Amino acid sequence: MFLSSPAWDSVTYWSLDIETGGLDPKRDPIIALGMVPIRDGVIRLGEAWQTLVRPEEGREIRPESVQAHQLVRAEVREAPPLPEVLGEVDRRLREGALLVHHQGIDVAFLKRAFARHGRRWPAPPVVDTVELLLKLERKRRFSARDDGVDGPSVNLSAARRRLGLPDYQAHVALTDAVATAELFLYLRGALRARTLRQL
Repeated sequence: MFLSSPAWDSVTYWSLDIETGGLDPKRDPIIALGMVPIRDGVIRLGEAWQTLVRPEEGREIRPESVQAHQLVRAEVREAPPLPEVLGEVDRRLREGALLVHHQGIDVAFLKRAFARHGRRWPAPPVVDTVELLLKLERKRRFSARDDGVDGPSVNLSAARRRLGLPDYQAHVALTDAVATAELFLYLRGALRARTLRQL
């Protein structure tokens, strides 16, 4: 039995990026978050949302992560606490699909944060642009064999550059969410995906 899947552009995708105090969701804090929706196949910048996040007690920002996003504890000390931010994330995710670049990081941090604060994970469909890049590479290799082009980089900036998309400053949560949304629209077209399931 085949279950139907909605047309790709009938789904609202919330493109999300987080900046963290490290790469371990068990002990490192979320310190910034940005989200922007794609509705009817169009990025809606007017509905974008971003916030800094106050680190929870005992969760420190690692020096190596500061080198990436340039956020230090003093800048996030007065930011909204994580439970308040999760409420805003939850409200948006209940509207449609979650779009991320590398769900192994963003989704892992979010799920752990939801659980830690007694919130039920809304379990939206997740579309990962890293997986779409790999899918496009498999399609390219199948049709072109060895054309001498290196495989895809899963780094967001490098992947965009390779596909001819403009450079943006990396490691700014909202900017990365917009960059992910643009990359998604490019990849959706290149893959000719017509339904959510094909993504």
